[in-house]
Amino acid sequence: MGKEKTHINIVVIGHVDSGKSTTTGHLIYKCGGIDKRTIEKFEKEAAEMGKGSFKYAWVLDKLKAERERGITIDISLWKFETTKYYITIIDAPGHRDFIKNMITGTSQADCAVLIFAAGVGEFEAGISKNGQTREHALLAYTLGVKQLIVGINKMDSTEPPYSEKRYDEIVKEVSAYIKKIG
Repeated sequence: MGKEKTHINIVVIGHVDSGKSTTTGHLIYKCGGIDKRTIEKFEKEAAEMGKGSFKYAWVLDKLKAERERGITIDISLWKFETTKYYITIIDAPGHRDFIKNMITGTSQADCAVLIFAAGVGEFEAGISKNGQTREHALLAYTLGVKQLIVGINKMDSTEPPYSEKRYDEIVKEVSAYIKKIG
């Protein structure tokens, strides 16, 4: 009899508008988890609502309120498998009003992907004392998530675009904070 596949739950966390749902939806699409026709449908519907850049986020953000407001409200799950693993991706809300939902998703996770937005002002808002990125990292650790992948998103919105200096600055600050919490 074959070896049983391992189950892995991965939660995607970070500050509101850091691009968690868009990044996760795009990854699912690139890995073949959703077909081009569906993405084209989402693109058309999103454009009709004036939210053309949300086509990938809509892979996970299914509620009408989520699509209208452009934010994740409830956790969303996406399951797939590889030759070795059963994987569940949990897309968690970044808005502080929905922190209970973020905690629900994170409490089920084996590891987390912490997304930071690199844009000037965006990164600072997330890492500030009241920032959700900071809170999400601490909550994940407190809930027993000890494996953390850090993703720096929206590098095209740095000045200049894809600034190595900005990247290094973010890595330094995030690394110091992550080491501090555990």
